[in-house]
Amino acid sequence: MDYKQHWERIVEKKVELHSAYSSYWNQYSDFGNWQFWLVLVLLLFPLILLVFTVDRKRIFEIFFFGYTVHILWAYADIALGHSGFFVHKYFLLPALPNATNVTASVLPVGFLLLYQYCNNHKKNFFFYTILLSAVFAFGFASLERYLGLVEFKKGMNQFYLFLIDLVIVFIAFWVTKLLLKVRDQARL
Repeated sequence: MDYKQHWERIVEKKVELHSAYSSYWNQYSDFGNWQFWLVLVLLLFPLILLVFTVDRKRIFEIFFFGYTVHILWAYADIALGHSGFFVHKYFLLPALPNATNVTASVLPVGFLLLYQYCNNHKKNFFFYTILLSAVFAFGFASLERYLGLVEFKKGMNQFYLFLIDLVIVFIAFWVTKLLLKVRDQARL
């Protein structure tokens, strides 16, 4: 198989996969299913909460941190999903990444509010991140699994989610601190 044939096969399989996702969504994850509405609430509620709780004096810093968590988790979840380790069975739309509600709302908002709280109250961010990561991995993910929203495969489990959470949030923290340092250097 040459280069062009290989790419044509890949595109053909992608179209076939999207069609399968669309068919699945229409049967099991659309507006007529309670799972769709739960996924929608998990997307919107944290964002609405954020509007009323974010520290507007430091909004750029806080949103940058949350955005970094979002991007890193979105890529991690796509990789986990494509590899078959962590499967989200219900999603907003077939064209969006399956875990958009979690990676674009629940996790980033949770961690950015934690980041804001720890900074405003001089609390140990690393300690509280470990606690919140445990809540998300062992509590929230376990509840999602119990409700049939997610499935762990190939040895994936909540402990690995916990570790991934920690790595992502700590990277987001250090990148944010680096950005603040660059900003402060530029002001001198």
